Amino acid sequence: VAFNNLSFARSFRMKRSRKESAEEILLSSTTLFQSNSDDAFQPYKGKQPEEALSEIFIQSVFPKENQDSNTDIDESLLWVPQTDSVSFRPLCFCVSGGYYVNLLRVKGSGVLSRHKHPGPVHGHVLKGKWKYLEHEWEAVAGSYVFEPPGEIHTLVVPDGVDEMITLFHVTGSLLYCDPDGKVIGAEDVFTKLELAKKHYKEVGLGEDFVKQFLR
Repeated sequence: VAFNNLSFARSFRMKRSRKESAEEILLSSTTLFQSNSDDAFQPYKGKQPEEALSEIFIQSVFPKENQDSNTDIDESLLWVPQTDSVSFRPLCFCVSGGYYVNLLRVKGSGVLSRHKHPGPVHGHVLKGKWKYLEHEWEAVAGSYVFEPPGEIHTLVVPDGVDEMITLFHVTGSLLYCDPDGKVIGAEDVFTKLELAKKHYKEVGLGEDFVKQFLR
């Protein structure tokens, strides 16, 4: 009994200590963000880790009528065609993490693909709308979608939509499936990268144009 009481006392003190530490951290963080001192607006003066990769900054990812404000390049050249109506604009090819981030653009309505992912997918609709035949909801401009790994779904752009643009963050592969779920094709960050290199070479930007998106 004495041993049990001692164990309980130690456990109680540890929990209390963790709670007090958490409260101290929260109080410290609140004080930090409320601070208006000169130090609060000073940038970090130390050295960044040598092994850290550089950031990717793209001034404007949304299509413009004339030129891309970040590169002064004809914006239409940045879109990599996959079919006559489907293209993508790369934002990040993370070959070290096995994922990619891109804008997917579909011109006109119709069925895009039936597919699944072994990894998670995040999507944010920027223009137009789309849905999955397997769900009742419809993703419209402003919608956010999380696609769980393993689910098979069929992406459709409904009638009346002239153009759909969605930002997708895709981890792992995209596996194309037949109606029974059999895999009939695949793409990933490396196949997307090769498509982009080929396209940029053909339009005169050169294969090295993709290096700005590589991490």
